[in-house]
Amino acid sequence: MSTPPTQKRQRSYRFVPFVLFFVISVFLFVGGVAALLYFLFSEYSGVRNIWILLCGAPAILIVLAFIVVFNLYLRFGKPLEDFFNTINAVEAGDLSARVPENNSDMFSDLIKRFNKMVGELERAEQQRRNLTADIAHELRTPLHIIQGNLEGIQDGVYRPTPEHISATLDETHLLTRLVGDLQTLSLAETGQLPLHPTLFLLADLIADLTLSFSAQAASLGIDLQTHIADKNQQINADYDRLDQVLSNLISNALRHTPQGGTITIRTERPQDTQYAVRIIVADTGSGIAPEDLPFIFDRFWRGDRSRSERAHSGLGLAIAKQLIHAHGGTINAHSEPGNGTSFTIELPPSLLQS
Repeated sequence: MSTPPTQKRQRSYRFVPFVLFFVISVFLFVGGVAALLYFLFSEYSGVRNIWILLCGAPAILIVLAFIVVFNLYLRFGKPLEDFFNTINAVEAGDLSARVPENNSDMFSDLIKRFNKMVGELERAEQQRRNLTADIAHELRTPLHIIQGNLEGIQDGVYRPTPEHISATLDETHLLTRLVGDLQTLSLAETGQLPLHPTLFLLADLIADLTLSFSAQAASLGIDLQTHIADKNQQINADYDRLDQVLSNLISNALRHTPQGGTITIRTERPQDTQYAVRIIVADTGSGIAPEDLPFIFDRFWRGDRSRSERAHSGLGLAIAKQLIHAHGGTINAHSEPGNGTSFTIELPPSLLQS
């Protein structure tokens, strides 16, 4: 992105006062030192060659002052100039602009923090653009199917049979679920999602999840296991939201674990972190590629690049992350291709009840 001529002139004029200030300061400094040397030499050494004092000493001092000013410019002026130029570029909309980090040790930490901030802004802007495209993509397919079915019935191509009506209704359900997920995600990201904490046993939550998914796991030939560290552990949290998070993780694990594999739900009391409760959902499935792992909690991310699988919106992990953050906890993933994936949820001590 090119810089407008007006901004270039503004950057050029910005440093004129500094240059004038340095020039005047140098002359005042040289004149004062020359006068001081003159009086000193005249009083104690008997040297009265005023031309040496007025020409020789100032010349040496000018060289020294130039070296000092040039060094100050390299250490302070040039980094600040690059800093202001980058700020102007970001202000003009160029979020790819960065301040060179090899110009000054004095401002290295400030420059790194600024570049990191601009990088986050650039990533957020790219996510915003991707979100618009993803929402349009996700809405387009069910809307086309609904429109095609209704137009076909209206034109007499299709008969209004229960099958066609049911197919159209399924697409409306898909749209409703997508809109609901987007609303939940939006509220969670802005901190406006209401939570309804209740006191319950963590073991009861795990037992309900196991009961809900045991039949599906058995039909797929997958062994669903649980390991509870403390069966009497109580937490004060939103039961339904935690159930939603863990259900999403288990559902994902069932889709990516082959027959004969294992899914394990495990709770622990961590001793090496500031958190008090740890829940791990691990599988022996296909795993996630290293290049995809940093993005799995992004909106509409899917391992299926073709997006041929339409039963899920791609918002589940993004919602899970926000729901855990709303409880003051963290969620992380570890995976190796071919060796399965594990999701680790850690909840703070504030949710514990003795």
